Amino acid sequence: MDFTFTEEQQAATEAAKAVFAHVAPDAVPSPALTAGAVADDFDRDLWRALAHADLLSLLTAPEYGGAGLDPIALCLVLREAGRVLARVPLLECAAASRLLQHHATEAVRAELLPRIGRGELVITTASDGRTGHDAAELAVTARQDDGWLLDGVQTAVPWAYGADRVLLPAHTPDGRPVLALAPLTAPGLTRHEQISTTGERYAELRLASVRLTAPDVLTAPGATEELRQLLTCGTCALALGLGEAVLAMTADYTGKREQFGFPLATFQAVAVQAADRFIDLRAMAATLWQAAWRIGTGTAGALPPEGDVAVAKIWASDGIRRTVQTAQHLHGGFGADTDYPLHRYHAWAKQLELSLGPAAAHEEALGDLLAVHPLREED
Repeated sequence: MDFTFTEEQQAATEAAKAVFAHVAPDAVPSPALTAGAVADDFDRDLWRALAHADLLSLLTAPEYGGAGLDPIALCLVLREAGRVLARVPLLECAAASRLLQHHATEAVRAELLPRIGRGELVITTASDGRTGHDAAELAVTARQDDGWLLDGVQTAVPWAYGADRVLLPAHTPDGRPVLALAPLTAPGLTRHEQISTTGERYAELRLASVRLTAPDVLTAPGATEELRQLLTCGTCALALGLGEAVLAMTADYTGKREQFGFPLATFQAVAVQAADRFIDLRAMAATLWQAAWRIGTGTAGALPPEGDVAVAKIWASDGIRRTVQTAQHLHGGFGADTDYPLHRYHAWAKQLELSLGPAAAHEEALGDLLAVHPLREED
């Protein structure tokens, strides 16, 4: 079997490398120095560059101006974004566009998808519900009333002060999950600022009788789970890129820093720790590509695709935590210097570790799946 990436996927990677080549990971002041020291908006110049490189329409079908690629291509681009801590809603907007393409009406697709690809319309997503622990769709009620009316709360919504619309999970009075696409300036929708671990502006969204038209609500079965799987996979890709950048940074530092006349990298204890983190990153990559392939193709397996997504997130959460902790340890006091970008990578790593559930939550979900789908010897 050929496990290499396709020419189209490799081309997307090269385009992403070119766009992200000049992004500085420490361009935003550290929240460790000044509380809330973040830009008011995401990186609009970078967003325009991504649009110019056709990277905002990777998953969009050609008839809407896109490349028609799969989640693996998106994750390859997100890995490059993670290397430089790119401050753009690329994951959220791409996930929303894929869901719209799969489940929205033709009129909605024709109106919105080309605008997303050109960078004119920015859509973020809500995935944490009211508390960050329960299913996101349980936090908002959607009831039909000459269209739809939405009531509830979604917490920790990223990029909510820069996006135009938000795709948020909700449930009908009879418990059916739906996805609602709401303008962030809609009457009845209010934003309340929250600051993430990375120092970015998030928002708690409160919805009080927010009125939407029928085409703004996606009612297809499985849409909310599809959104969560793609967001989780993309989070794993960001973590992988971040971890690879941190390990490279650590290798460079320990190769130059000397103790007792020898580079730190030549000491066995240092080499073993670096090797362990390399193994973590290889496992993160293998489980990520498996999960992205499963959700992109729907290929049958011993477990449903959410099983592979859970395994990928377990490795991503644990692996990225161990990688940045080892990096801080091997850098010594230099790693805590806020003039050095490692502290920002550490903050982003913690955010990615916990986003869409820590390892323990996905271990529990995986256990539940195994109870329903016990593995056979041939699996």
